Amino acid sequence: MAAHGMKRARPAELLPGTVSVITARMDYLPRQAPADWVERELQRLQRPGEAVVSVYARGRDYHKVLRSRLAQLGERIAAQVQPLGYRAFTDSAPVMEAELAARSGLGWRGKHTLVLHREAGSLFFLGEIFIDMPLPATEPVEAHCGSCSACMDLCPTGAIVGPQRLDARRCISYLTIEHAGPIPEDLRPLMGNRIYGCDDCQLVCPWNKFAQRSPLPDFDERAPLSGQTLLTLWRWTEEDFLRHTEGSPIRRIGHERWLRNLAVALGNARSAPGADRQALAEALRERLDHPSALVREHLHWALAQ
Repeated sequence: MAAHGMKRARPAELLPGTVSVITARMDYLPRQAPADWVERELQRLQRPGEAVVSVYARGRDYHKVLRSRLAQLGERIAAQVQPLGYRAFTDSAPVMEAELAARSGLGWRGKHTLVLHREAGSLFFLGEIFIDMPLPATEPVEAHCGSCSACMDLCPTGAIVGPQRLDARRCISYLTIEHAGPIPEDLRPLMGNRIYGCDDCQLVCPWNKFAQRSPLPDFDERAPLSGQTLLTLWRWTEEDFLRHTEGSPIRRIGHERWLRNLAVALGNARSAPGADRQALAEALRERLDHPSALVREHLHWALAQ
Protein backbone atom coordinates (compact mmCIF):
# COMPACT_ATOMS: atom_id res chain seq x y z
CA MET A 1 0.00 0.00 0.00
CA ALA A 2 2.87 2.34 0.76
CA ALA A 3 4.35 1.74 -2.68
CA HIS A 4 1.28 3.11 -4.48
CA GLY A 5 0.43 5.91 -2.05
CA MET A 6 -2.69 7.88 -2.91
CA LYS A 7 -3.03 6.32 -6.36
CA ARG A 8 -5.64 3.97 -4.86
CA ALA A 9 -7.87 6.92 -4.06
CA ARG A 10 -7.34 8.69 -7.38
CA PRO A 11 -8.48 6.44 -10.25
CA ALA A 12 -7.35 8.92 -12.91
CA GLU A 13 -3.76 8.45 -11.74
CA LEU A 14 -4.05 4.74 -12.40
CA LEU A 15 -5.79 5.12 -15.76
CA PRO A 16 -5.50 8.67 -17.14
CA GLY A 17 -8.81 10.09 -18.30
CA THR A 18 -10.96 8.04 -15.92
CA VAL A 19 -14.07 9.90 -14.80
CA SER A 20 -16.40 7.02 -13.85
CA VAL A 21 -16.10 3.54 -12.38
CA ILE A 22 -18.53 0.71 -13.04
CA THR A 23 -18.52 -1.77 -10.15
CA ALA A 24 -19.65 -5.39 -10.27
CA ARG A 25 -19.89 -8.44 -8.03
CA MET A 26 -19.64 -12.16 -8.79
CA ASP A 27 -20.96 -14.73 -6.31
CA TYR A 28 -18.63 -17.64 -5.53
CA LEU A 29 -20.38 -20.05 -3.16
CA PRO A 30 -20.07 -23.39 -5.05
CA ARG A 31 -23.13 -24.63 -6.93
CA GLN A 32 -23.30 -27.83 -4.87
CA ALA A 33 -23.00 -26.13 -1.46
CA PRO A 34 -25.55 -27.80 0.86
CA ALA A 35 -28.11 -25.84 2.85
CA ASP A 36 -26.05 -26.33 6.02
CA TRP A 37 -22.77 -25.26 4.42
CA VAL A 38 -21.94 -22.83 7.25
CA GLU A 39 -22.19 -25.55 9.90
CA ARG A 40 -20.06 -27.88 7.79
CA GLU A 41 -17.37 -25.26 7.37
CA LEU A 42 -17.30 -24.57 11.11
CA GLN A 43 -16.98 -28.31 11.75
CA ARG A 44 -13.85 -28.45 9.57
CA LEU A 45 -12.15 -26.13 12.04
CA GLN A 46 -12.78 -28.68 14.81
CA ARG A 47 -10.87 -31.42 12.95
CA PRO A 48 -7.20 -30.53 13.58
CA GLY A 49 -5.86 -33.00 11.05
CA GLU A 50 -7.88 -31.56 8.16
CA ALA A 51 -6.41 -28.80 5.99
CA VAL A 52 -8.81 -25.88 5.63
CA VAL A 53 -8.65 -23.76 2.47
CA SER A 54 -10.88 -20.69 2.18
CA VAL A 55 -14.08 -21.41 0.22
CA TYR A 56 -13.26 -18.92 -2.53
CA ALA A 57 -9.94 -20.63 -3.34
CA ARG A 58 -11.16 -24.19 -3.84
CA GLY A 59 -12.10 -23.63 -7.47
CA ARG A 60 -10.70 -21.73 -10.42
CA ASP A 61 -8.71 -18.52 -10.02
CA TYR A 62 -11.32 -15.78 -9.79
CA HIS A 63 -8.94 -13.19 -11.26
CA LYS A 64 -9.17 -14.91 -14.63
CA VAL A 65 -12.92 -15.54 -14.54
CA LEU A 66 -14.05 -12.10 -13.42
CA ARG A 67 -11.52 -10.10 -15.41
CA SER A 68 -12.50 -11.94 -18.61
CA ARG A 69 -16.18 -11.17 -18.06
CA LEU A 70 -15.52 -7.54 -17.21
CA ALA A 71 -13.42 -7.20 -20.36
CA GLN A 72 -16.31 -8.60 -22.42
CA LEU A 73 -18.69 -6.13 -20.78
CA GLY A 74 -16.28 -3.31 -21.60
CA GLU A 75 -16.19 -4.42 -25.23
CA ARG A 76 -19.99 -4.46 -25.42
CA ILE A 77 -20.21 -0.96 -23.96
CA ALA A 78 -17.51 0.28 -26.33
CA ALA A 79 -19.43 -1.18 -29.26
CA GLN A 80 -22.36 1.07 -28.34
CA VAL A 81 -20.39 4.14 -27.28
CA GLN A 82 -17.49 5.23 -29.45
CA PRO A 83 -14.88 6.33 -28.74
CA LEU A 84 -14.48 4.86 -25.24
CA GLY A 85 -11.37 4.37 -23.14
CA TYR A 86 -11.71 1.70 -20.46
CA ARG A 87 -9.85 -0.93 -18.45
CA ALA A 88 -11.10 -3.79 -16.25
CA PHE A 89 -9.69 -4.60 -12.81
CA THR A 90 -10.25 -7.28 -10.20
CA ASP A 91 -7.87 -7.35 -7.28
CA SER A 92 -5.12 -6.70 -9.79
CA ALA A 93 -4.04 -3.10 -9.22
CA PRO A 94 -4.11 -0.39 -6.53
CA VAL A 95 -7.90 -0.01 -6.57
CA MET A 96 -10.05 0.59 -3.47
CA GLU A 97 -12.50 -2.07 -4.53
CA ALA A 98 -14.57 -2.42 -1.35
CA GLU A 99 -14.92 1.35 -0.94
CA LEU A 100 -15.92 1.82 -4.58
CA ALA A 101 -18.44 -1.00 -4.25
CA ALA A 102 -19.94 0.55 -1.12
CA ARG A 103 -20.10 4.05 -2.59
CA SER A 104 -21.82 2.72 -5.72
CA GLY A 105 -24.52 0.82 -3.84
CA LEU A 106 -23.31 -2.78 -4.19
CA GLY A 107 -23.54 -3.11 -0.43
CA TRP A 108 -22.25 -1.61 2.80
CA ARG A 109 -18.97 -2.11 4.63
CA GLY A 110 -19.53 -4.65 7.39
CA LYS A 111 -17.73 -4.41 10.72
CA HIS A 112 -15.22 -6.91 9.30
CA THR A 113 -14.61 -4.37 6.44
CA LEU A 114 -16.01 -6.70 3.74
CA VAL A 115 -18.89 -5.56 1.56
CA LEU A 116 -22.27 -6.94 2.63
CA HIS A 117 -25.44 -7.19 0.53
CA ARG A 118 -28.88 -7.85 2.01
CA GLU A 119 -29.64 -10.50 -0.61
CA ALA A 120 -26.16 -11.97 -1.08
CA GLY A 121 -24.20 -11.71 2.15
CA SER A 122 -20.47 -11.25 1.49
CA LEU A 123 -19.43 -14.30 -0.51
CA PHE A 124 -18.71 -12.50 -3.76
CA PHE A 125 -15.77 -11.11 -5.68
CA LEU A 126 -15.55 -7.48 -6.72
CA GLY A 127 -14.45 -6.03 -10.03
CA GLU A 128 -14.39 -2.66 -11.75
CA ILE A 129 -14.29 -1.05 -15.16
CA PHE A 130 -12.62 2.38 -15.25
CA ILE A 131 -14.03 4.43 -18.11
CA ASP A 132 -13.47 7.91 -19.52
CA MET A 133 -17.18 8.63 -19.95
CA PRO A 134 -19.21 10.46 -17.27
CA LEU A 135 -22.07 8.42 -15.83
CA PRO A 136 -24.71 9.32 -13.23
CA ALA A 137 -23.62 8.01 -9.83
CA THR A 138 -25.73 5.42 -8.01
CA GLU A 139 -26.39 6.04 -4.34
CA PRO A 140 -24.81 4.06 -1.49
CA VAL A 141 -27.06 1.83 0.60
CA GLU A 142 -27.74 1.98 4.31
CA ALA A 143 -25.66 -0.21 6.64
CA HIS A 144 -27.50 -3.05 8.36
CA CYS A 145 -25.06 -4.51 10.89
CA GLY A 146 -26.78 -2.84 13.81
CA SER A 147 -25.44 -3.93 17.19
CA CYS A 148 -24.14 -7.28 15.88
CA SER A 149 -20.49 -7.92 16.71
CA ALA A 150 -20.22 -11.61 15.76
CA CYS A 151 -17.32 -11.14 13.36
CA MET A 152 -15.36 -9.02 15.83
CA ASP A 153 -15.98 -11.46 18.68
CA LEU A 154 -14.96 -14.58 16.77
CA CYS A 155 -11.88 -13.45 14.81
CA PRO A 156 -9.24 -16.04 15.87
CA THR A 157 -6.40 -13.53 16.07
CA GLY A 158 -8.32 -10.42 17.12
CA ALA A 159 -7.54 -8.77 13.79
CA ILE A 160 -10.84 -6.84 13.72
CA VAL A 161 -9.83 -4.19 16.22
CA GLY A 162 -13.01 -2.11 15.88
CA PRO A 163 -15.98 -1.64 13.55
CA GLN A 164 -14.61 -1.32 10.00
CA ARG A 165 -11.05 -1.47 11.37
CA LEU A 166 -8.83 -4.40 10.45
CA ASP A 167 -5.22 -4.91 11.50
CA ALA A 168 -4.02 -6.87 8.47
CA ARG A 169 -0.84 -7.86 10.31
CA ARG A 170 -2.98 -10.14 12.48
CA CYS A 171 -5.38 -11.37 9.78
CA ILE A 172 -4.96 -15.06 8.91
CA SER A 173 -5.86 -14.39 5.28
CA TYR A 174 -3.04 -11.87 5.05
CA LEU A 175 -0.58 -14.06 6.94
CA THR A 176 -1.18 -17.19 4.86
CA ILE A 177 -1.43 -15.51 1.45
CA GLU A 178 0.15 -12.06 1.19
CA HIS A 179 2.79 -12.22 3.92
CA ALA A 180 6.07 -13.54 2.56
CA GLY A 181 8.17 -13.87 5.72
CA PRO A 182 7.95 -15.73 9.00
CA ILE A 183 4.55 -15.79 10.69
CA PRO A 184 4.77 -14.17 14.16
CA GLU A 185 5.13 -16.91 16.75
CA ASP A 186 2.39 -15.59 19.01
CA LEU A 187 -0.13 -15.87 16.15
CA ARG A 188 0.80 -19.37 14.99
CA PRO A 189 -1.22 -21.28 17.63
CA LEU A 190 -4.26 -19.15 16.80
CA MET A 191 -4.23 -20.17 13.14
CA GLY A 192 -5.39 -23.72 13.86
CA ASN A 193 -5.69 -25.76 10.68
CA ARG A 194 -6.28 -22.84 8.32
CA ILE A 195 -3.62 -23.13 5.61
CA TYR A 196 -4.90 -20.69 2.98
CA GLY A 197 -7.16 -17.83 3.93
CA CYS A 198 -9.77 -17.66 6.69
CA ASP A 199 -13.57 -17.49 6.44
CA ASP A 200 -14.45 -17.20 10.13
CA CYS A 201 -15.81 -13.64 10.04
CA GLN A 202 -18.04 -14.59 7.11
CA LEU A 203 -19.20 -17.88 8.59
CA VAL A 204 -20.63 -16.20 11.69
CA CYS A 205 -22.16 -13.25 9.82
CA PRO A 206 -25.98 -13.58 9.90
CA TRP A 207 -26.25 -12.03 6.44
CA ASN A 208 -24.51 -14.99 4.84
CA LYS A 209 -27.61 -17.10 5.23
CA PHE A 210 -28.51 -15.21 2.04
CA ALA A 211 -25.22 -16.02 0.25
CA GLN A 212 -25.91 -16.79 -3.41
CA ARG A 213 -24.56 -19.90 -5.10
CA SER A 214 -22.55 -19.26 -8.21
CA PRO A 215 -24.18 -20.44 -11.45
CA LEU A 216 -20.71 -21.11 -12.86
CA PRO A 217 -18.82 -24.42 -12.69
CA ASP A 218 -15.59 -22.41 -12.29
CA PHE A 219 -16.03 -22.16 -8.54
CA ASP A 220 -16.93 -25.81 -7.90
CA GLU A 221 -14.66 -27.40 -5.31
CA ARG A 222 -11.65 -29.27 -6.62
CA ALA A 223 -11.07 -32.54 -4.77
CA PRO A 224 -7.35 -31.97 -4.06
CA LEU A 225 -8.12 -28.64 -2.33
CA SER A 226 -11.07 -29.60 -0.14
CA GLY A 227 -11.26 -32.04 2.77
CA GLN A 228 -7.66 -33.20 2.49
CA THR A 229 -5.54 -34.09 5.50
CA LEU A 230 -2.58 -31.93 6.47
CA LEU A 231 -0.28 -34.93 6.06
CA THR A 232 -1.44 -35.56 2.49
CA LEU A 233 -0.73 -31.98 1.45
CA TRP A 234 2.55 -31.84 3.40
CA ARG A 235 3.87 -34.75 1.35
CA TRP A 236 3.14 -33.10 -1.99
CA THR A 237 6.29 -32.47 -3.96
CA GLU A 238 6.63 -29.09 -5.63
CA GLU A 239 5.58 -30.79 -8.87
CA ASP A 240 2.46 -32.13 -7.13
CA PHE A 241 1.71 -28.66 -5.79
CA LEU A 242 1.99 -27.06 -9.23
CA ARG A 243 -0.14 -29.76 -10.84
CA HIS A 244 -2.93 -29.68 -8.25
CA THR A 245 -3.07 -25.88 -8.10
CA GLU A 246 -3.02 -25.25 -11.84
CA GLY A 247 -5.58 -22.55 -12.57
CA SER A 248 -6.08 -21.96 -8.84
CA PRO A 249 -5.38 -18.74 -6.92
CA ILE A 250 -3.37 -20.84 -4.45
CA ARG A 251 -0.54 -21.33 -6.90
CA ARG A 252 0.54 -17.70 -6.57
CA ILE A 253 1.85 -18.18 -3.01
CA GLY A 254 4.34 -20.80 -4.21
CA HIS A 255 5.37 -24.11 -2.67
CA GLU A 256 7.60 -22.53 -0.03
CA ARG A 257 4.80 -20.53 1.62
CA TRP A 258 2.47 -23.49 1.19
CA LEU A 259 4.85 -25.61 3.28
CA ARG A 260 5.27 -22.79 5.80
CA ASN A 261 1.52 -22.66 6.33
CA LEU A 262 1.22 -26.43 6.55
CA ALA A 263 4.05 -26.62 9.09
CA VAL A 264 2.17 -24.22 11.38
CA ALA A 265 -1.03 -26.26 11.03
CA LEU A 266 0.84 -29.50 11.71
CA GLY A 267 2.34 -27.96 14.84
CA ASN A 268 -1.12 -27.00 16.00
CA ALA A 269 -2.41 -30.50 15.19
CA ARG A 270 0.32 -31.99 17.39
CA SER A 271 -1.04 -29.94 20.30
CA ALA A 272 -4.62 -31.18 19.81
CA PRO A 273 -6.12 -33.77 22.17
CA GLY A 274 -5.85 -37.28 20.79
CA ALA A 275 -3.31 -36.38 18.14
CA ASP A 276 -0.86 -38.98 16.86
CA ARG A 277 2.09 -36.80 17.76
CA GLN A 278 4.64 -39.38 16.71
CA ALA A 279 3.25 -39.75 13.18
CA LEU A 280 3.04 -35.99 12.77
CA ALA A 281 6.60 -35.56 14.03
CA GLU A 282 7.91 -38.19 11.63
CA ALA A 283 6.23 -36.43 8.72
CA LEU A 284 7.72 -33.09 9.74
CA ARG A 285 11.21 -34.59 10.03
CA GLU A 286 10.98 -35.74 6.41
CA ARG A 287 11.70 -32.13 5.42
CA LEU A 288 14.35 -31.26 7.99
CA ASP A 289 16.85 -30.70 5.18
CA HIS A 290 14.53 -28.46 3.14
CA PRO A 291 16.59 -25.78 1.34
CA SER A 292 14.31 -22.96 2.55
CA ALA A 293 15.24 -21.37 5.88
CA LEU A 294 11.63 -20.14 6.10
CA VAL A 295 10.26 -23.67 5.90
CA ARG A 296 12.83 -25.05 8.33
CA GLU A 297 12.07 -22.37 10.92
CA HIS A 298 8.37 -23.16 10.96
CA LEU A 299 9.09 -26.89 10.82
CA HIS A 300 11.27 -26.71 13.97
CA TRP A 301 8.56 -24.66 15.68
CA ALA A 302 6.02 -27.35 14.84
CA LEU A 303 8.26 -30.08 16.22
CA ALA A 304 8.55 -28.15 19.48
CA GLN A 305 4.81 -28.11 20.05
